[in-house]
Amino acid sequence: MRSVAVLALSCFTVLNAAAPPKPLSIQNAALSQYEDGPGVPPSSFFVAGETVWVSFQVSGYRSTAEDDPAIKLSWRIEAADAAGVPVVEPLAGNIAAVLAREDKNWMPKARGTILIPPFAGSGKYHLKLYVKDEIANAEVHRDVEFAVHGREVLPAASLVLRDIGFYRGEEDKAALNPASYRPGDTVWIRFEIDGFKLGEQNRLEVGYGVTVARPNGDVLFQQPEAAVERDQTFYPRRYLPAGLRLDLTRDLLPGQYTVTIKADDKVGAQSTESAQTFTVER
Repeated sequence: MRSVAVLALSCFTVLNAAAPPKPLSIQNAALSQYEDGPGVPPSSFFVAGETVWVSFQVSGYRSTAEDDPAIKLSWRIEAADAAGVPVVEPLAGNIAAVLAREDKNWMPKARGTILIPPFAGSGKYHLKLYVKDEIANAEVHRDVEFAVHGREVLPAASLVLRDIGFYRGEEDKAALNPASYRPGDTVWIRFEIDGFKLGEQNRLEVGYGVTVARPNGDVLFQQPEAAVERDQTFYPRRYLPAGLRLDLTRDLLPGQYTVTIKADDKVGAQSTESAQTFTVER
């Protein structure tokens, strides 16, 4: 009988042993297109310039052993592009709360927003979610991937002007082909500047000017510094969209006119120019 009694006591002890605590965990990570919106499916994508709303919950945290148990969590979100370059500065926050009896299964929620740079490229972007339980001194992280559609830009070893086009209206999508105008018209020119160098903290300084020559080669108009772009961004700029406006006088003679655009990269100490033509007809 003694051995039976010992066996029964051993079984009672095992059945009433406390369950092991659950580990700290990040749950229900979701990406949305607006605050508290539905999570986007894995097959969807965001576009450059769009804001990504990030949220996730935390389970397995510890509380203080007091009459009014409290929790103390810290979290961080890091975002990087397909090449691993950080997109924005890391987001961080804290969650501190006193728990009521009915809160024993509560999962606190962290929220943040990631603005995808307007000049970002396409690819699989990466989020790293971090949580630290300050009371238990435990940490956990989770990786989340999402797709971005952005502007594709060919790499350039040096300063270059690309996609120079003549347009009839400022908002026109398609360039004129051929580029033909009448006296009194407005000539809109759009182009892209690539291959400039970046200084400390992604600082850039790029200027451009324009010279317009008559059919006989004489200078009709000249502005050596039509515009200067100075910028400093967290995420490195890959290209600069640029434009010019030329107002043709009503007495302008017919013929082929040459527009020469010259760009200067102040940081990289380099320059380039390109000449294009348009026709004035009666």
